[in-house]
Amino acid sequence: MKTQSSPVWVLGVTQVISWGILYYAFGVMAPAIQAELQLAPAQLYGAFSWAVLVAGVASVPVGILIDRIGGRRVMAAGSLVSGAGLLVLAWCSGVAGYFAAWTVMGAGMAMTLYEAAFATLNRSLREASRKAISNVTLMGGLASTVFWPLTAWLLGRQDWRQTCLVFAAALLAVCLPLHLLLDDGAPPAPALARKDGQQHYSLRQAVAEPVFWLLASVFAAHAFTFSALSVHMIPLIRRIGHAGHLAVTLAALIGPMQVAGRLVERALVGRATPQAVGVVTFAGLPAALLVLYALGASAWAVVLFCLIYGMTNGVLTILRGTLPQAVFGHAHYGAIAGALAAPSLIAKAGAPLLLAFMLEGGAYQPLLGGLFLLSLASFALYLFAVRSQERGLWRSRAPM
Repeated sequence: MKTQSSPVWVLGVTQVISWGILYYAFGVMAPAIQAELQLAPAQLYGAFSWAVLVAGVASVPVGILIDRIGGRRVMAAGSLVSGAGLLVLAWCSGVAGYFAAWTVMGAGMAMTLYEAAFATLNRSLREASRKAISNVTLMGGLASTVFWPLTAWLLGRQDWRQTCLVFAAALLAVCLPLHLLLDDGAPPAPALARKDGQQHYSLRQAVAEPVFWLLASVFAAHAFTFSALSVHMIPLIRRIGHAGHLAVTLAALIGPMQVAGRLVERALVGRATPQAVGVVTFAGLPAALLVLYALGASAWAVVLFCLIYGMTNGVLTILRGTLPQAVFGHAHYGAIAGALAAPSLIAKAGAPLLLAFMLEGGAYQPLLGGLFLLSLASFALYLFAVRSQERGLWRSRAPM
């Protein structure tokens, strides 16, 4: 059996760097970019949302490519593409160049972030990939902790353009050679792919199953809610009536709780199926939102919300990697996981802008109520999908 240590450490390090540079650093650099390029807020943040949308569209072909040739060359090329996008950003002088940079970086996101890493681990480790995915997400959870202060430190010593150049160099000098160390594995032989008794779907067979679309809807609904709340968490807590410094302190609980949730999930590997873990995880978000909606005026209720919300978000990242394999098998994991991720990334791209528009009205209760109903409906859809799959209601078209 192949050891997990090498791909876990390689991808753990590259996920911290890639997420930190392509996702988290932007929030720190955004004011300086806006001031120099004289961008409207919609242009400033709209380009970032566009990049996430590009990543969603590209996730399916990237997954198919990793299934065919492995992740080594795809993720290495992703580091090159991401570095090129940062160079375009560093040298841009207007809105067109700014959007072009984020278009390139969106393609790089699809080739280097979690979905690509999970597909690479699946192809290399097969059945042993669940624990590896948990370990990689544990390390990846450090990205914001490292890159928020690192970006601020760099901006205190140089401008944002030079910071982009430093980040581009990091992707090319660190992530690119590390990705080239990955083992591509080998696609399973048709005769051996089903020796474990599990059904292994192709992408065409998977998208023909109702359970695929139910799970895609569940992941998209949660991605919408998590993305919207993550961007507007502190303003929302302040809108409820808490002081600014308290809002920041309470929101800071979310990061550590994401790590705590991933540690709990890691301890359950081998004891509970991803489907069972998903029941608790998808129930957590409506429970957290109900607490915030009904009791948010009390600080202890906001603390409880942040604890549940953080743990749920942490485990959900792992489920994005483990649930597609558990339901559809690993033979065509990259393509299927990419297709499942596409609606989620599209929802993730539009949620912050939509929530900002809704918050302009001033009242937060209808917003929280709507998010609660959305998360409750997605939980019900998840239960229906899992129970139906367990009972074999939709297996007549699956390969035997």
